[in-house]
Amino acid sequence: MSTPPARPKIYHIVHVDKLPSIVDDGCLWCDAVISQRQMAGTTIGMGSIKQRRLSLSVHCHGGDYVGDYVPFYFCSRSIMLYVIHQANHAELAYRGGQEPIVHLEADLYDVVAWAQGIGRRWAFSLANAGAAYAQFRNRLSQLDELDWQAVAATDWRAAEVQAGRIPVA
Repeated sequence: MSTPPARPKIYHIVHVDKLPSIVDDGCLWCDAVISQRQMAGTTIGMGSIKQRRLSLSVHCHGGDYVGDYVPFYFCSRSIMLYVIHQANHAELAYRGGQEPIVHLEADLYDVVAWAQGIGRRWAFSLANAGAAYAQFRNRLSQLDELDWQAVAATDWRAAEVQAGRIPVA
């Protein structure tokens, strides 16, 4: 669709009270692991979306599910962060606002190199990874299939912009 940035960034949001366990564990956990463990800290995502991710296939990696991957976004201001700010979505249990939310940022190429170096699979989606229609890719050469203008947009009212604000699986 468009040319990706030279060094795309990826973002993950988490409640500040999860930081001690992230540091102690030395990693972020995917929803599949989190659902099996008693994890300390505040969950800021929607339970129904997290549950749905456990059964959605990542087709470019047969046998994997979206919930097997730690979710990141290509956009620095995710729609989920906006939902948290509004605090009016019926499925959102967390109502503590944005102030205690930490934004983690990483370089996509560095993360992919790390994952490949330790034999971990990675993928990105061409639409919201939690949607049944999402298509997945597992090659950096496919980044140009994303709508990078939508990813960078700050006005989200247009449907094509909303569809293009892509999370990484």
